[in-house]
Amino acid sequence: MVNTAPTPLTNRKPSKVEGIKENSNFLREPVATEILQDTTHFSEDAVQILKFHGSYQQDNRDNRAKGQEKDYQMMLRTKNPGGLVPPQLYLALDKLADEYGNHTLRATTRQGFQIHGILKKNLKSTIATIVQNLGSTLGACGDINRNVMAPAVPFKNRPEYQYAWEYAQNIADLLSPQTGAYYEIWLDGEKAISAEEHPDVKAAREKNGTGTVIHDSVEPIYGTHYMPRKFKICVTVPGDNSVDLYSQDLTLVVITNKKGELQGFDVFAGGGLGRTHNKEETFARLADPICYVTKDDVYNIVKAIVATQRDYGDRTDRRHARLKYLINDWGVDKFRAKVEEYFGKAVEPFKELPKFKYQDFLGWNEQGDGKLFLGISIDNGRVKDDGTFQLKTALRSIVEQFNLPIRLTPNQNLIFYDILPEDKEAIQEILDKCGVIADPTQIAALTRYAMACPALPTCGLAITESERAIPGILARIRALLDKLGLQKDHFVVRMTGCPNGCARPYMAELGFVGSAPESYQVWLGGSPDQTRLAQPIIEKLHDNDIESFLEPIFVFFKKSRKGKESFGDFCDRTGFDAIREFSATYTPGTPTSSGKSRHRVSLRDDVYLQLKETAEKQDRPMTELVHEALDKYFQSL
Repeated sequence: MVNTAPTPLTNRKPSKVEGIKENSNFLREPVATEILQDTTHFSEDAVQILKFHGSYQQDNRDNRAKGQEKDYQMMLRTKNPGGLVPPQLYLALDKLADEYGNHTLRATTRQGFQIHGILKKNLKSTIATIVQNLGSTLGACGDINRNVMAPAVPFKNRPEYQYAWEYAQNIADLLSPQTGAYYEIWLDGEKAISAEEHPDVKAAREKNGTGTVIHDSVEPIYGTHYMPRKFKICVTVPGDNSVDLYSQDLTLVVITNKKGELQGFDVFAGGGLGRTHNKEETFARLADPICYVTKDDVYNIVKAIVATQRDYGDRTDRRHARLKYLINDWGVDKFRAKVEEYFGKAVEPFKELPKFKYQDFLGWNEQGDGKLFLGISIDNGRVKDDGTFQLKTALRSIVEQFNLPIRLTPNQNLIFYDILPEDKEAIQEILDKCGVIADPTQIAALTRYAMACPALPTCGLAITESERAIPGILARIRALLDKLGLQKDHFVVRMTGCPNGCARPYMAELGFVGSAPESYQVWLGGSPDQTRLAQPIIEKLHDNDIESFLEPIFVFFKKSRKGKESFGDFCDRTGFDAIREFSATYTPGTPTSSGKSRHRVSLRDDVYLQLKETAEKQDRPMTELVHEALDKYFQSL
């Protein structure tokens, strides 16, 4: 067989990135050459290959100066299947953040850590240190299987959770790049000592007969060109949606018998959230149920689905390259039939599952074997010391003193586990001393369930603020809810600085997606359990207009909700037409003691449409245009 996967797109020119991958000598060049050069940054071609090694090149836009070179720095991301961070690795990351980074760590929405602010000259030392301390960055980014997620909760008396951890690790091993480039470049060819992979994983990587494996290739599963785009996998248990399972390319759900013995897996495929503004051919999509497989066939079904995307995914248009578009174009039945060809036999019907719910497992809990675990909330995943809030110091102290393993959660939080009950008091004392809240009931609910991506100043894709903006926006939303008599209500809020959806805003009850400087596209109607896709209600809302836009929607929610209906469920049930109709005729009531209502005036329909059209053309908020026009009018009197 050939050294790369065939593609049906023979009449279409592959994208530039496909050529870069083909000419990289299995992820070596031009990174191997450029890492030796005394420069501040990598070339564009090297940047594409560098992603496979776990790093993105960025520049700090806060430090841009006209006429000067960009403030180049590297972001490095770890790959931690199931969110596992051994104590030794955590301490190494903590030290690296101070030695080479910006003195913070950031827990990602895919259960890894990111270090920001690394200079090119320090990148090799940083990666080498991570690998030497039981970590890896290989495959954390790039056109490849990314970090395999699993619920972070360490229930030792519920075997299904242990199976989820086990298979998340095994599938990560199965789909790990086999090229020696990573160790050649960053460790001078010295292969790190790591846990021996499961023999079934090694056998599955070599077994073919149905076209899943490319013989005589350095990369038997990926071939020369790797995947058309990134590929995301999670393993979870029935009912546990802490992993946002519907947003993944491939999800496996553990199925056990009444004795807790592993039987097999339900399989979902085709989820994905990345999109592009004003490109209707790009969209967020939920994964579809595909089939059930026995435990003996799980690696073969994973290979079959990966091979289908590898061979038939779009390698011409990268905006159309994710698995979700292949399934959307083909339909589930055609996709399943093609997967069966690679699988070598018919698949079994999908097993019925209970309703999925979201839980964050924060606070002190029993893990089922006499020991405890502790879930700690981390605002937007940022581990830092800031004044009297000393989260970074607290976590380091706990790991140093108690040698505890960590599981990062898909909601950017952290779980310490295997805690001896007699150590609880001492750990709590460290948290109290450092100003870290361990009791989740003492955390503002809007903050507890919110997520945001890093965005500005370092992410090159960011259009506007996210991580730095969301604390203030959440406080404003809380004040508005309190003013309207909705003090006890909260919902899932997620924010990103661009439409790529890293913080999964399209699954939120209220999602903000950066669409212009200081402006957001607003999405409503996701479920509290992240089982339903939200929808966009407004394309561009300026930061200054958030209260005036949300106030009528919240009032409508208060007046028309059914029982204890959640905000997302309410928006989905009533529909956007009803929401817009209520908002258009809404007049603020008598101001309450907690705030003042905004003044409102009505406009003729034709004037409103002209105003809206002009605002969109000029990329400015309508409120700003109205104020400008009225100012000029009054000045002319």
